[in-house]
Amino acid sequence: MRYSIDKKSKKSAYMQIYEQLRRDIVGGIIPYNTKLPSKRLLAEETGVSVITVEHAYSILKDEGYVDAKERSGYFVIFRQGDLMASSSDSVQEYTPHKIHTQNNGEVFPYTVLAKTMRKVMLDYSEDILVKSLNHGCLELREAIGSYLARSSGIIVNPKQIIIGSGAEYLYSLIAQLFGTEGTFAIEDPSYNKIKLVYEANGITCDMLRMGNDGIRTEELEKTSAGILHITPFHSFPSGITATASKRTEYLRWAEKRDGFIIEDNYDSELTVSMKNEDTLFSMSSDGRVIYLNTFSKTIAPSMRVGYMVLPERLLDEFESKLGFYSCTVPVFEQYVLSELIKGGDFERHINRIRRERRRKK
Repeated sequence: MRYSIDKKSKKSAYMQIYEQLRRDIVGGIIPYNTKLPSKRLLAEETGVSVITVEHAYSILKDEGYVDAKERSGYFVIFRQGDLMASSSDSVQEYTPHKIHTQNNGEVFPYTVLAKTMRKVMLDYSEDILVKSLNHGCLELREAIGSYLARSSGIIVNPKQIIIGSGAEYLYSLIAQLFGTEGTFAIEDPSYNKIKLVYEANGITCDMLRMGNDGIRTEELEKTSAGILHITPFHSFPSGITATASKRTEYLRWAEKRDGFIIEDNYDSELTVSMKNEDTLFSMSSDGRVIYLNTFSKTIAPSMRVGYMVLPERLLDEFESKLGFYSCTVPVFEQYVLSELIKGGDFERHINRIRRERRRKK
């Protein structure tokens, strides 16, 4: 083995182990069905505790790179060679999973929200009455950009971030961006309003059946669509999370079609994993992914604020076609969200929920 821990690194030991193993799995150095080193052996080599190695293995398991076999250890289940070929996994009907719903213990603290609102009114004063920039207030777009870099490895310029009043509004913008001539492929089953919004904008929708690890391979192969709308984490209502292999398959599909993926990352931040799920946006090397998320799950259902991150290759087209649209989110709410993110209250709330969910699990 050749794994080591850089004690000078700001990254935790378990994240260093996770990233080294993931690199070798994706690169084929540790091929499909290979058993990973025992936790004790790897702990001795890297000079860390067995628990630290177990954290790294748990993340790999959560993300679909490995699976644990009782009394046998962890085995690689990520495959490169047969991503676009039908497999026994891809033809299975999806099995309903339990969907997390927001309960009283997961509601954003009202006292923190109220305190932040008062702070915004005092600090920003009459600026809350000024019209927002069309793409959203720069303060919020910068805060979201910094948050995405910290939490998901998404490195973008604020000009790539578009603020809008919820996911449905952003779906509509995407439909107008790509026009009505092509076909959009959507998960079946999926959140019904996705299809309704696209069809209301004149888009033809092709519903692709799901397997246990995401959209079936044969469904991806036969569709004529050039745009793929997916919810890779806890797709509603199936609860399916796409495996690492399936996410790579989606990216290869888009590259082969010269198409684009709309990554609807609803609920992803509330994973029980020790780290956020890898996003297709961060995995994409050629700018074929539009990333969407909202604050309705992480703050409150009444917070009708969402954002999308455009790849740089679509910025000029978006600006020429849709740059005239005014931002649909009040400036006051944008400043409040900006303060919650910059002050750390937003991430503390998310981390608290994730710790509680891990404890229950």
